[in-house]
Amino acid sequence: MINGAEKPRLWFWYGLVVAIIVLDQLSKYWVQAQFFEGQRVNLLAILDFTLVYNEGAAWSFLSDAGGWQRWLFTGISSVVSVVLVVWIYRLERGQALLMAALTLILAGAVGNLIDRVMLGKVVDFVLFYYNDWYFPAFNVADSAITLGAMLMIADIFVNQPKADGL
Repeated sequence: MINGAEKPRLWFWYGLVVAIIVLDQLSKYWVQAQFFEGQRVNLLAILDFTLVYNEGAAWSFLSDAGGWQRWLFTGISSVVSVVLVVWIYRLERGQALLMAALTLILAGAVGNLIDRVMLGKVVDFVLFYYNDWYFPAFNVADSAITLGAMLMIADIFVNQPKADGL
């Protein structure tokens, strides 16, 4: 059980989740208010802002499935979010890298979950490209999930248990 001294630590991480969700939702609101769908504004030679709606998952997976995928991805995101909240709550002190990873993944999952529930699709707007090669458009939530996954992989290598006798 978490003692009273642990609660401030948890509130920091849960507060970070909320801050990332707010940043994600505000950025998506701004893009929808400023752009029409498909409009692109060049920021750098390899970077545009554009308004794109994704009815599928990563890289538009199942985006043309007819609508049922909205509820599948909503359900998956909801379950994953609950699991992450509990995992963060149960994590031991001293596992900061894993805590940061789970926090970012949770924030991204909830950010995109809000879009799915409210709009039936996810708002994407950051578009990287080089010549004719394009990386799929993404958003703040997607970036949080990606960074969280990278930190989770790093945690596996950094906190790898030492084998006896080696």
